[in-house]
Amino acid sequence: MAAAYAACYEVTRHVSFSHWTLTAGLRLACLLFLPTRYWPALAVGETLPLIESALLCMPKLGGAWAVSASIPMIVLFMGFVKPLLQRWPLRGDDGRVRMSVILAATLACAVISAVSTSVTLATALLASPEAWPGISVTAYFWAYLLGAYLGALTFAPAVLALYERSEALAQVTWAAVWRSGLIRDTVSWAAPTLVVLSWLALVTTNDTVRQMARLTMMLPVLGLALRHGWHGSAFGGMGASVALAASGTVLLDPAMIQCQVVLALFLSSMLLVGARAPVIAACVPTVQRNS
Repeated sequence: MAAAYAACYEVTRHVSFSHWTLTAGLRLACLLFLPTRYWPALAVGETLPLIESALLCMPKLGGAWAVSASIPMIVLFMGFVKPLLQRWPLRGDDGRVRMSVILAATLACAVISAVSTSVTLATALLASPEAWPGISVTAYFWAYLLGAYLGALTFAPAVLALYERSEALAQVTWAAVWRSGLIRDTVSWAAPTLVVLSWLALVTTNDTVRQMARLTMMLPVLGLALRHGWHGSAFGGMGASVALAASGTVLLDPAMIQCQVVLALFLSSMLLVGARAPVIAACVPTVQRNS
C-alpha cells in the first residue's frame, strides 16, 4: 500500500503547480475512501519521498526548510478528516452521499495545505532572501489555497462516483463500462469538447477569445450534470479542471486564476445540487444499472 501510494503521489506531484495541486486530491480521496488501518501506510508512502527531497535540497534551502518540507501533508489532513468522519459519516442513514461533508473536508484540507506550504515557502525565503526577492508569501498562500481546493475537487468526487458506479455492477467488464451512459457521453462529446477548447485557449493570441474558451469549459460540466446528477458533475469537473490547467503557459497567470476560481465555485455548486437531485439521490443504484 505504501509503495502504491508513493508512486501515485510522485505522479500527481510532478503534474501539479501552485494553483492546481492534484496531490491534495489524492490525499483526500485516500483518506475518505480507505479504512483507517491503511492510513499509517499512506503516511509512510508520502514521508519517504519528502525526506529524500529535503535531504537533497537542505544545503541550499536550510535546515528549517528541510524540517518543514519533511512533514507529510497527509498526516495533517488526518487530524481533520478522522474527527470529521466520526461526527458526520460520508453517507447518511439513507445511504446517500453527504456532499456537504466532502466539500467541508475539501475546504478544510485546502486551508491546511495552504498554511503548511506557505510556512515551508517562508522558511526557504528566510534561508535565501536574495534568491527570490519578488516572491510574496501572502500571494502564494491564496494560490496554494485555490490549487489545493480545485485539485481536491478534481480528484476526490470523481473517485467516489467511479466507486459507486462500479459497486452497482454485478461484474466490472469493458462491455458493462461502455454501456454506461455517463462514460459514453464523456467519451463522445464532453471530452472532445474540452480538448478543442483547451487547444483554442492555447493557440489563440486574443486574450478575450482565450478567456471565453476557458469559461466555456463549464458547459460540458453542466451538460453531464443535467444528464447524470453529481456523478456527471464529478466527471465533467475533472475533465474541465484538467483542460483548464492544460491551457495555461504562465505560472500565476491572473486570467487563468480567475477562471479557476469560477470553475471551483461552479463545480462546488453543481456537486451540491446534483447530490440533492431527487432522481440521483433516491435511486442511485437504479440509475447506475440502467445508465
